[in-house]
Amino acid sequence: MKYVLDAHTHTIASGHAYSTIMENAAYAAEAGLELLGITDHAPAMAGGTQPSYFLNFSTIPREISGVEIYMGAELNIMDYDGNIDLDEFYLQRMDYAIASLHPPCIPFGTMEENTNAVLKAMENPYVKILGHPGDPRYPIDCKAIVDKAVETETLIEINDASLIPNGFRKGSEVYIGEILKLCQKKNFPVILASDAHFATHIGKFDNALRLINEAGFPEELIINRSKELFKNFLKLS
Repeated sequence: MKYVLDAHTHTIASGHAYSTIMENAAYAAEAGLELLGITDHAPAMAGGTQPSYFLNFSTIPREISGVEIYMGAELNIMDYDGNIDLDEFYLQRMDYAIASLHPPCIPFGTMEENTNAVLKAMENPYVKILGHPGDPRYPIDCKAIVDKAVETETLIEINDASLIPNGFRKGSEVYIGEILKLCQKKNFPVILASDAHFATHIGKFDNALRLINEAGFPEELIINRSKELFKNFLKLS
């Protein structure tokens, strides 16, 4: 099965990545992707972009090298009440937003604290994807999060970078495996994402697919199999 989109990639604007939008689009085309989502880190992350970066996305072509381009942000969940680091003035000017827990922005909390932070962030109507859940440094109640995902129609990301052996989120597969079981039970889709910080990582889902296959997760519940499914789910059409 060819997965046609990658919704979580970064550019040099983030201060954490090393490729330009043009380089990312060219590699996405070479990899056979039909849609590329660029979601650079929001301002609270050390080295993240300034808020003004998110104001001028209309200057970026909607298609580069034959690949549709969607521009968004990877928001930082800032506290256990689920507040994020860009307000509506910026969020309404982008295609979609991902919200994630990052150690520089929110301390490692208890399961109750971490779960509440995520649940509250998912209630934000601009948050369309929950980024890389499963980091064992942030224990979470998987059932509560999947239930909220269904309620709010928020996609849960199966983040390939989190599953790299000996990576800095080592152990994420335990929580992600549980999330996959619960999503399958609810018949609710997930999205695979590379979290690419360099162009050649775009569209790389090997680690995520390994876990998907081990869990026996059905392919029809992976939103990446069609860009139309992704766009319709997030109401981007």
